[in-house]
Amino acid sequence: MKQTSAAQAVPEKKSEGNSRMGSVKRFIYSRKINRNWVLYLMLIPVIAYFAVFCYSPMYGIMLAFKDYKVRRGIMGSPWATPLFRYFEQFFGSPYFSRVLTNTVTLSLSSLAFGFPLPILLALAINEVRSVKYKKFVQNVTYAPHFLSVLVLVGMIKSFTNSDYGVVNLVIRHFGGQGANWLQMDSMFRPLYIGSGVWQNMGWDAIIYIAALAGIDPTLHEAAMIDGANRVQRLWHINIPGILPTMVILLILNAGNIMNVGFEKVFLMQNDLNMATSDVISTYAYRIGIESAQYSLSTAISLFNSVVNCVMLLLVNTISRKVSETSLW
Repeated sequence: MKQTSAAQAVPEKKSEGNSRMGSVKRFIYSRKINRNWVLYLMLIPVIAYFAVFCYSPMYGIMLAFKDYKVRRGIMGSPWATPLFRYFEQFFGSPYFSRVLTNTVTLSLSSLAFGFPLPILLALAINEVRSVKYKKFVQNVTYAPHFLSVLVLVGMIKSFTNSDYGVVNLVIRHFGGQGANWLQMDSMFRPLYIGSGVWQNMGWDAIIYIAALAGIDPTLHEAAMIDGANRVQRLWHINIPGILPTMVILLILNAGNIMNVGFEKVFLMQNDLNMATSDVISTYAYRIGIESAQYSLSTAISLFNSVVNCVMLLLVNTISRKVSETSLW
């Protein structure tokens, strides 16, 4: 009898201890909330933004699996038979290979040129000793980031105009023949990629400049004492110092591999360059808005998002195993 009573007393003591620990944790959390309630209040607009514009629209994903009827609404519309009919319709479309190839080509080319150039710019700016010249270069390089897409495309059309464009005037000055570059399908990708790199290179370099500022200066002092020159310090101190930042940004860019900017492509697009400018986002726009095939358009966009998600998970997993740097 004594053994059974002792055995019953142990769980009672454990439950009392757990309840006390729980009450202590709740007290600590409540104190933290009361102390930092202003910070939690500032989170409300952010949470509301993502709830309204990111999560609530996910309700419309069901359109990809339904024969949507406007009068009957999303819930009242019947399910598609077979369920993945619109995905099969997209994969079997004669435009599928074209839009997929153009999307991947534009995205990978933009990543190939737009990812390393900000790193090189940040390393170059960091080596400049004159503070005034450094600030001047930074201001000049990241100022184009604040141009809207509409203004940027307007500048491209003005510079490449066949009659009065600066590019054609220079070519004619040296005896060449001008052309309307946006009407040439072979020139769409260079114009799109080059203008994107020019617009975002300086702004993307700010992140790397901040990472370079966080490197311990004693490492450079020790390397200089050991006889390392500027190139050696750049290679063995600066680049390893910003490597985690480079990996994180590469993972984030991989998660947007299928997201080619719709606005810029749509504004630069015309009937003559459609062979290289037609991407998944513009094709989904034509199918959904112009042709009113909402279910098919939703299926195309959902396919695009799923591929991005898979790429993000894949690159993050590889990075975690190879470099031990990842998002999670």
